[in-house]
Amino acid sequence: MGPVDVLDPADVSALSRKVLDRVGEAVVGKAEALELVLAGVLAGGHVLLEDYPGLAKTLAARSFAQALGLEFRRVQFTPDLLPSDVTGAFVYDQKDSEFVFRPGPIFTGLLLADEINRTPPKTQAALLESMQEHQVTVEGQTFPLPSPFHVLATANPVEYEGTYPLPEAQLDRFMLRIGFGYPSADEEWQVLQRRMARRQEDQFVQPVTDAAGLLAAQRAVETVTVDDTVGRYCVELAAATRRDSQVLVGASPRGSLALLLTSRAYAVIKGRDYVVPEDVKAVAVAALAHRITVRPELWLHDVTGASVVRAVLGLVPAPPTVVGARQ
Repeated sequence: MGPVDVLDPADVSALSRKVLDRVGEAVVGKAEALELVLAGVLAGGHVLLEDYPGLAKTLAARSFAQALGLEFRRVQFTPDLLPSDVTGAFVYDQKDSEFVFRPGPIFTGLLLADEINRTPPKTQAALLESMQEHQVTVEGQTFPLPSPFHVLATANPVEYEGTYPLPEAQLDRFMLRIGFGYPSADEEWQVLQRRMARRQEDQFVQPVTDAAGLLAAQRAVETVTVDDTVGRYCVELAAATRRDSQVLVGASPRGSLALLLTSRAYAVIKGRDYVVPEDVKAVAVAALAHRITVRPELWLHDVTGASVVRAVLGLVPAPPTVVGARQ
């Protein structure tokens, strides 16, 4: 797809199906998780993929970059990675006898921050400004990042040795946190069959759109209608996590905003130009769970941010669904 100025939600819905079909050619059996990843990107956010090794997190990130036609770079986070290895640094140019800025891998359309919890907090923090402000500051000089710019980060569960749990401020920069989970036996066999059929390790996904097309799609998502009752439902869900007795720190207003923005994109993926409460419920765990800090004494009782969100979804009454709702 070439440069596009205007799309409407129906166009974005069709585009989304094509993107998901293409990514599905590489990633087997993760339809719901892939829809959430795409919703996060269409909503303009960054996504954290947290799960055990070998569950196609990296493959999904690369496949989305290819399907969306974005420049793609990968940074493997390690304990000795420096902030300048991500952002770039000034280097001395002997020819011109001056220091010039050499951009790091963060200057791209989609950055895969692989195993982000394997690197110390100082390097993790190097992503903070870029994810929130879409810019990088090095030695007092500010450099804007390309548009669109998205981070898809992968993380292994924190109980693994040699990891640095992401601090709350860093987690909060991710619009969604998504787990892929293990495939079923049939899905796993399909992975093996596809590998044998293509007779090579590498996979390539044909592009469906490009950077301009993605920006046009994101602008279209901004036009999606959200009824006041649905907006207040988002607020009440976030507020309910703060009142939960199992919670030390509940979801902030940034959490309710993520819930609202992602539900708009999710509605478009599902073929609607308005949000219904079911959209909010579908994205609630991914949007809120990582913003909740459970009381430490409850960790041994399998109480997690996700279980808190599911409980809240059962307690907070959803507004009635109005088909074709408009403000």
